[in-house]
Amino acid sequence: MKRLLCLLFLFWIPGLAWAQGGNILLEEGQIFRPTTGRQAMVSSAESISTRIGVEVLRRGGNAVDAAVTMAFVEAVTLPRAGNLGGGGFLLLRTPQGRIRALDFREVAPRRADRDMYRKPSGEADPELSTHGHLSAGVPGTVAGLARVLEEHGTLSLREAIEPARRLAEEGFPVSPTLAADLAGLAPRLRRHPASAQIFLPGGHPPAPGDLLVQKDLAWSLSQLQEGGAQAFYRGEIARRLARDMARNRGLIDLQDLAGYKAVWREPLVGTYRGYEIYSMPPPSSGGVHLVQILNMLEGDDLAALGQNSAATLHLLAEAMRAAYADRSEWLGDPDFIRVPLAHLLDKGYARDLRRQIPQDQARRSRDVRPGSFPGWESEETTHLSVVDPQGGAVSLTYTLNFSYGSGVVAAGTGILLNNQMDDFAAAPGHPNAFGLVQGRRNAIAPGKRPLSSMTPTLVTRDGEFVMALGSPGGPRIISTVLQVLLNVLDFGLNAQEAVSRPRIHHQWLPDELRFEQGLSPDTLGLLERMGHHLAPGTATGQCALVRRRPDGILEGGIDLRRPGSAEGY
Repeated sequence: MKRLLCLLFLFWIPGLAWAQGGNILLEEGQIFRPTTGRQAMVSSAESISTRIGVEVLRRGGNAVDAAVTMAFVEAVTLPRAGNLGGGGFLLLRTPQGRIRALDFREVAPRRADRDMYRKPSGEADPELSTHGHLSAGVPGTVAGLARVLEEHGTLSLREAIEPARRLAEEGFPVSPTLAADLAGLAPRLRRHPASAQIFLPGGHPPAPGDLLVQKDLAWSLSQLQEGGAQAFYRGEIARRLARDMARNRGLIDLQDLAGYKAVWREPLVGTYRGYEIYSMPPPSSGGVHLVQILNMLEGDDLAALGQNSAATLHLLAEAMRAAYADRSEWLGDPDFIRVPLAHLLDKGYARDLRRQIPQDQARRSRDVRPGSFPGWESEETTHLSVVDPQGGAVSLTYTLNFSYGSGVVAAGTGILLNNQMDDFAAAPGHPNAFGLVQGRRNAIAPGKRPLSSMTPTLVTRDGEFVMALGSPGGPRIISTVLQVLLNVLDFGLNAQEAVSRPRIHHQWLPDELRFEQGLSPDTLGLLERMGHHLAPGTATGQCALVRRRPDGILEGGIDLRRPGSAEGY
């Protein structure tokens, strides 16, 4: 593996191919062919990352090696979401079949307090919680990637970082999508000199085909190669981060950075029609509500009702409504509060919720309250799924929260910082930037991890691998993963069809059923007559899916809603 790094760089740069973005959806009746392979498969939101991940596998690396290498690459090539300055979750299946869940979510700085973003009126000030240094939580990405690589990888950290370092040092061609992103965000990036210097060279966003060079980020990556994760949390990177925070009224200091830990948690597991569904436990709400909704739907014959029929979509919307109501009340960081997981995941509780759903009439969200138990994230996330020849699999979701996070690059590091503090309930009972109403259990506290919707998921049957999937999309992550999973397990779609079909979303509040283009007018008319408040929406999520068919062939699917690719062999 020692010569892997230079070989990788030579391998993929000459063959760059950029997917084009857009709200491209699969109309009913269309057939999309998935990428197939017999040994290994990678699916991600960034084409350079995918190609590097596949080459790591071809040269003997395992799923963890590929996933970690890809995550570092996306910190360079997908700056809106890939990161060193954010956090996320990782679900791992070892070749022996063990499932592990790694939490490297950001934490609130020790000087944070529950009222730090409140206006005198008591409402949250979204400007403070979403922009600038004050909106950043203590990053966890570096700690998480380093830990999983050390415990389950075969590459050294130096090897896993080298492709990313060279991309940052030497630059890569700007895609049309990246050029459009930077042009749209230029006013925000101009507010921060270190950000503008990198992403607006000469004061203007780069054009498609220009080289994007990130020398400061290359320096940070080389520091990690020399000193490991400690370089980020206790070394010169930490000192530069803390210094930049102090100069700009941020809260993160050296003590916050030195105290950060990535945490192994017990994976959340449910069952659905004979399959085992593994996902992240709190502080992610994604796994809880994915399993909760599946429990509500298990008693219905969705295949007979039809994929994306009005009857099926009505059931999905009402199940989502109930689950998101519970999210607002019961979820938070389990290190700080008691989360009633056993009750939320109980199939009997799900049957009670299902009985409350009228067959052909939408409820009003004001009439749907969180459950009562006795005794008691951004649109611009990114996800990658990897399966290796040994039977290992990784489902990894990580994020800066908003596109380009807080907009802040910490001076001298090239590292974009998250604005994850907005994922706390800055003012319990008031909506955050994604419209989610959150409760006191997700209030800000020093060292606490904010609630997340990230839903990295693994599916097995009798312990054998079936699927790895996940998506970006803020609160729409849960509904995206849910519908893709149903498209495979209930409706028998292949991987590419499953991620491409139009989707819906309901999150309790606001009381509206969002839908993508591609659903038939007749279906929408029936939903409206049932009483659903319909709201046309933009593309929802970008699922990266790898599945193993019953005949053993691997399929890779990647949403066409944004650029990305799947590749295998």
